[in-house]
Amino acid sequence: MASQPPSNDAPKTTADERDAAQQDGFLREVDEALREEQMVEAVKRWAKPVGAAIAVLLLAMAGYMVWDNQRKSAASEITEKVVLAMDKIDAGQLDAAAKDLEALKNQGSAGNRAVVAMTLAAIAVDQGKTEEAAKRFEAIASDAAMPQSFRDLATIRAVTIKFDTMKPEDVVTRLKPLAVPGNPFFGSAGELLGMAWLEMGKPELAGPLFAQIGNDKTVPESLRVRVRQIASGLGYDGGDDVKPAAAGEASGAADAAAATTKT
Repeated sequence: MASQPPSNDAPKTTADERDAAQQDGFLREVDEALREEQMVEAVKRWAKPVGAAIAVLLLAMAGYMVWDNQRKSAASEITEKVVLAMDKIDAGQLDAAAKDLEALKNQGSAGNRAVVAMTLAAIAVDQGKTEEAAKRFEAIASDAAMPQSFRDLATIRAVTIKFDTMKPEDVVTRLKPLAVPGNPFFGSAGELLGMAWLEMGKPELAGPLFAQIGNDKTVPESLRVRVRQIASGLGYDGGDDVKPAAAGEASGAADAAAATTKT
């Protein structure tokens, strides 16, 4: 049997279909060309503003880096000068150290200024210039720009210097907020507060405070020994966990307290 010729039933592309395909390809090319043109126009339009913004950002970053480097360098220089002044203090050259520190008292961070100011006040104390020292400590205590810890310490130092000339009520007003357990200056402030209460004839307030300080192991041992002797003289238990040998350091404290309560 003779084989049949292959069927030629596959669809044929008509002229209309060819035209449609060509038109579709043309439209795609036009669309791509239009997109490219729009992209070029966008670049032309926004290149300068974007470039300017990037330039400003880079300049700002560079400026910050320069400023930060200068700040750190200045802080390092101030610290070095303060250390040199401390060396002069150790060598007994108080006038020279004070002169160096005076030039630094308005420079650097608040912490640096506080350290310089406290050191100048301490130099005045060492030189016997108690009135000047008290004024310097008071200036630190009243300066809101200073770190609070320095202000509190300056308050205690100022009251310590002026204690004999202050009214006991004023001492109580200034130190009572600091004479609380947990405060880093509880012991120092509490001792002065208790003595002020004794001068006011209030041993019932002073005694428990001295006992509380004596039992607080966060307070320096020498201070605990001193106040527990006073507490004992007032009839309050200040504890007995401090080395007995140290008790002699405050042997006169109880007598002084007793004498105060009798007056």
